Amino acid sequence: MSHEEIHTAPSGPAASEGEEELRPLPRNAVTPKKVRILLTEGKGIEIDWADGHKSAWGFAWLRAACPCVTCHEERLQEGRKPGQPKAQPANLLPMYTPPPIPVTVHRVGNYAIRFHWQDGHSGGIYSWDYLRRHCQCKECTFTTAKTSGAPN
Repeated sequence: MSHEEIHTAPSGPAASEGEEELRPLPRNAVTPKKVRILLTEGKGIEIDWADGHKSAWGFAWLRAACPCVTCHEERLQEGRKPGQPKAQPANLLPMYTPPPIPVTVHRVGNYAIRFHWQDGHSGGIYSWDYLRRHCQCKECTFTTAKTSGAPN
């Protein structure tokens, strides 16, 4: 068991401040048909969904997108989106930090996956719904990208 502090996520209107309203996804959109964990290669995970969509995430993105309350609150305070890395302090000689790689990966029931990261963190449970909503494919990142400026 982790010795991290236990936090609870706020509920109610304040909880969704800055987050778009989440509509339920179709069941086959959040049901993985095949899950590949590329641990030996040090790459990430790939999921083929029951609706035919394919998603992939690198381990660096997954670690920066940890859905545990502690990481979620930290991202909110720093104004980061899931998967966006922490800002690095400007040093004359930057220190080497190894890429995030999980030590172990476990399935959580029929609804999620959990990583135990090499930095000792293991609080995040990545639900299939969370992963699908944060799909990194070109099609999904294009449809969720926010546009700015005046319409043509």
